Order: sequence, then C-alpha cells, then structure tokens
Amino acid sequence: MLMAKVIGSVVSTQKDASLVGKKLMIVQPINGEKENIRFQQVAADTVGAGVGDYVLLCSGSSARKMFSGPSDAVDYAIVGIIDTFDF
Repeated sequence: MLMAKVIGSVVSTQKDASLVGKKLMIVQPINGEKENIRFQQVAADTVGAGVGDYVLLCSGSSARKMFSGPSDAVDYAIVGIIDTFDF
C-alpha cells in the first residue's frame, strides 16, 4: 500500500466501459513526512475521498479486486482516508 494526497480529479467522457461510474482522482504519493515521492497517478476512488485528503492506495491486482470485474481498467484504487500520521 501507498500513502498519497488527493490533488485533483479527472473528467473523461470517452473511456473504457469498466470505468463508467467510477470517480477518478489525481493522487500524489507521499512519504511519512508528507513529502512528495514518485510521480502523480490517477486512482479510482472507493471511499469518497476529496481534494486535500490524505489517502491509502492499493495497486495492481489488489486495486482491481475492489471492483466488480477482474478486467476493470484500474491500476490504483483509493481504499482508505488517513485520519492521522503517528510515529
């Protein structure tokens, strides 16, 4: 799993049928100090996250399992909203 900050959303009127009805968010992966790592990604939201929220991401087959079909075109899924960072 990764931690990330939601920084925006994506609107796509033409897309694969498996993406219809999914909320697509732009996420910036972060480390424990909330510093940006890697590069921005688009993730399908499963928990109602909004811009500015810190979230948990899963990727690959774990992300696809969050949805109805194994052939859904999803590489990243938002699976949790982070309340606090405790070390």
